[in-house]
Amino acid sequence: MKETKPHRVGIAAFKARLSAYLRGVRRGEAITLYDRNMPVARVVPVEPEGGAGGGGGGALRVREAMTRPRDVVLPRPLGRTIDSLEALLEERQGER
Repeated sequence: MKETKPHRVGIAAFKARLSAYLRGVRRGEAITLYDRNMPVARVVPVEPEGGAGGGGGGALRVREAMTRPRDVVLPRPLGRTIDSLEALLEERQGER
């Protein structure tokens, strides 16, 4: 697969011309997506079957979870209760 310099594309431009960019990816081009001048994702061609990606043909692979849900430690509650209805009514009163 040919290596080319990755295109730098903003999210809005990528969304507007998605089909054209995907045609480039099929030709072997890589695209780096930017959100407010920060790179957030790369769109790269899928490895051929049997290659490093292993899936080939755009197939999705299911990976095992890194941790089991029961092993995830949840944060402790903040220790305060908030009445959402009361907060909403206060906010609306402030707008009048």
